[in-house]
Amino acid sequence: MKNMIKFNCYSKDIGGKVMNKLSTIEDLYKEVNFLKVMDLKPNYSELSRKYNIDPRRVKKIYENGLPEKVTRNKPSKLDNYKEIIEEKMKLKGIKLSSLYNYLCEVEGYKGSYGSLTYYIRKNDIKKPTKENGKVVYETEPGEQLQFDWVEDIKMILKTGEVIEFNVFSAELAFSRMHYFIFSLTKTREDVLRCLTNTFEHFEGVTKTTLTDNMSSIVSNGNFCDEIKTFAKDFNINLNKCKVRHSWTKGKVEVRNKFIKWLIPFNNELDSIEEIIKVIENINKKVNERVNKRINTKPVLLYLKEKEYLSPLPSKEIRNYYYNLLKPVKVSNLSMIYYKGCQYSVPREFINKTLKIKELNNKLYIYNNTDLIRIHTLNNNIINYNEEDYMEALSRTINNKKEEEIEELAKKNLRLFDEFKK
Repeated sequence: MKNMIKFNCYSKDIGGKVMNKLSTIEDLYKEVNFLKVMDLKPNYSELSRKYNIDPRRVKKIYENGLPEKVTRNKPSKLDNYKEIIEEKMKLKGIKLSSLYNYLCEVEGYKGSYGSLTYYIRKNDIKKPTKENGKVVYETEPGEQLQFDWVEDIKMILKTGEVIEFNVFSAELAFSRMHYFIFSLTKTREDVLRCLTNTFEHFEGVTKTTLTDNMSSIVSNGNFCDEIKTFAKDFNINLNKCKVRHSWTKGKVEVRNKFIKWLIPFNNELDSIEEIIKVIENINKKVNERVNKRINTKPVLLYLKEKEYLSPLPSKEIRNYYYNLLKPVKVSNLSMIYYKGCQYSVPREFINKTLKIKELNNKLYIYNNTDLIRIHTLNNNIINYNEEDYMEALSRTINNKKEEEIEELAKKNLRLFDEFKK
């Protein structure tokens, strides 16, 4: 008779204590195991209704217990990138976000950021250390632009050449809309040029700017006359952080960290032009990713802030700050003259005025703030970039295929080099 006793709902144990209502398979196992220990026959139908489990499965659990959990050792898509991940994670200052960006951009990885972080933890790959946060102050839309330099960046090209440069970094304080500008130097003229370009990019001017005690524009604690004139021309109020309080411009400081996304591209790029393209792509991604503090994408919030920006000054005023670099006119042959020699540029700039800068025996040619060509300075009368020469040749030879034109261009350029010797 004892084995035939019904244990309806099993609401009480032998001591009379009320049992908690159970809801999982593990709890079902505990309950049927209790019955087995007490030598009581379970009511499979009642247990089935209670736990919403098939009666046959309830019986199987009662008789055989819980099945052992099977751990599936499924290979990860990231196994193909493991060596690359381990190599890049050794780079000083590397961030997981920069590594993820590199894997997607260069290696063709299609997985999620979360999969990457899980893979790194699972395989015990050393993670970068976290940096301390900064204090952030909120401002009204159109109120403030924060700007700074990311200084003395070094990148190694595939050729082994080390490129040293800076990145001008500016951000609208309300929307967090950001703008990075590649710059070889960080002079006073560079600051004025980059600020002009930044306001043009944002299609309006904020009421104030905030920066640190930048040596190129601040002297003895005061802004220099040139930046004061700029502020008057653009109708803005200049503000600077207190000494040793650069964290007060925390918004732009935080976004500067994204320049570390360049680190995995060391030894992967061929030229400065490619570095600039990577920076532009980083800039786009920074503005299109959800900012955790404002819980939205800066590019969307910018559409609201844009309405609060003041109008730009006249084009003549803006051109003045662009022309702080030396202006040159492009000839009909798509060449510019410098120190008695000619240097090529793309044909689209024929009869237009560009700007040039000489630095470390190289000639840098700009269209406004866009760097379009770099030539090594020498005494050769004519200096062609291969792309420019091919473009010019293709316009004069219409009956040849692209491959033939390319081969002819290379042959002619080799003859040019032989003639120069």
